[in-house]
Amino acid sequence: MEKTINITLKVWRQASPKAKGAFETYKLDGISTESSFLEMLDVLNEKLVSEKKEPVVFDHDCREGICGMCSLYVNGHPHGPDEDVTTCQLHMRKFKNGETITVEPWRSAAFPVIKDLMVNRNAFDQIIQAGGYVSVNTGGIPDANAIPIPKPKADEAMDAASCIGCGACVAACKNGSAMLFVSAKVSQLALLPQGKIEAARRAKAMVAKMDELGFGNCTNTRACEAECPKNVSISNIARLNREFITAKLKD
Repeated sequence: MEKTINITLKVWRQASPKAKGAFETYKLDGISTESSFLEMLDVLNEKLVSEKKEPVVFDHDCREGICGMCSLYVNGHPHGPDEDVTTCQLHMRKFKNGETITVEPWRSAAFPVIKDLMVNRNAFDQIIQAGGYVSVNTGGIPDANAIPIPKPKADEAMDAASCIGCGACVAACKNGSAMLFVSAKVSQLALLPQGKIEAARRAKAMVAKMDELGFGNCTNTRACEAECPKNVSISNIARLNREFITAKLKD
């Protein structure tokens, strides 16, 4: 038999980027514990539409834990109280009957609210555009294993590349730092031969863009690592610092 719960939602509502926002309270009964958090919000919006009220705006796409667009701050945690999942993979069985659930957008000066729970994360795109790519001609596709890359390095690069750019690290950080995101994007290229040619320019350009966009500094609280849905390690931040200092010394 399917289990259901009754919940109270405190949802941040904000009509536009410059409008003053506030929490609004909604009660939902008979929510299946097998439904996802976003499915629960769908139920809320269907209720609001039936009452001829404005539905809650929130970001989502794949709903498979891949794209990272479901950027919600739930009960004081980016992506909610469950570990190693995005909001779309958070299920209502993690909540108790009668519980009050507080839902907010990412809180960061670099991620301005568009409406309600949706924020503008274009700042991450700008950081990638500043240097998170390989632009040199690396030749045609080589035969498998033709480029000798040690497996530990390849594994580290793949771990760094698992970052989905959701912004949970920024939302979790008391300083609003983007260091975990930037370091992951630098590491995935710095560890591979193809990325070494532009390593110095990349590190300097991406850090400069991060600072320009208003992200805070890293003070090693490790909140970013604890809340990252893909378990990206802060060891990447140490690598980014080494890459940046090496580039500056070369100058």
